[in-house]
Amino acid sequence: MTTRVDKIKQLLQQHLQPAFLDIQDDSARHAGHAGVREAGGGHFYATIVSSAFEGSNAVQRHRNVYQILAEMMPAEIHALSIKAYTPSEYKQQEL
Repeated sequence: MTTRVDKIKQLLQQHLQPAFLDIQDDSARHAGHAGVREAGGGHFYATIVSSAFEGSNAVQRHRNVYQILAEMMPAEIHALSIKAYTPSEYKQQEL
């Protein structure tokens, strides 16, 4: 059985072929939160570095990620924080 994090990673890797991908599950800190109780989804943080983001702005990148993960919302994902970079943008973050 795969975890939600594994499923998120699998979908994003399949569609974006990221150079770097980090998914953090922060669901435990939100246990009992109204949205989590009703929908059952978790809270996640995603950092994605992909050349697929070249030429797109932050809103387009986020829409792309949400579209890729649509089958998981809201039952498995209640909230998702996204940091989406091109490889050159991510390299600048490291400086």
